[in-house]
Amino acid sequence: MIGAGSCSPEIYELAREVGREIGRRGHVLVCGGLGGVMEAACRGAKEVGGLTVGILPSGRVQDANPWVDIAIATGMGEARNVIIVHTSEGLIAVSGGWGTLSEIAIALKVGKPVVSLRSFSPDGSLIEAKEPQEAVRVLLELLGGR
Repeated sequence: MIGAGSCSPEIYELAREVGREIGRRGHVLVCGGLGGVMEAACRGAKEVGGLTVGILPSGRVQDANPWVDIAIATGMGEARNVIIVHTSEGLIAVSGGWGTLSEIAIALKVGKPVVSLRSFSPDGSLIEAKEPQEAVRVLLELLGGR
């Protein structure tokens, strides 16, 4: 799950529902561990008993949002985006900014599937979901139904 560290209430709720759907399906939610879309997704996953992992840009686990179960403090700044991509089987991008765009680019470069939910599609090749449940369903289909 990737997206910006700050977002509108509408985007927050979309990300929260993506997190719920990931948690409901028994998958681990991996994200950047901070606020905004990341916080919303973690919160949603936790609301349904899911497990969350936050890969933080700072060297402080205390910087994780309150819904992160496992905080990984990298001290790597934006370079941690590479770790997020490689740790994830696939990614759902919800809205986002330049960091999200960099994660999408890294994922495409290394062959990880990405589904866009009101986010970027740099070359028009990403599947663009219309709602959170569709985003999760499509990603799981791209991963072979895992």
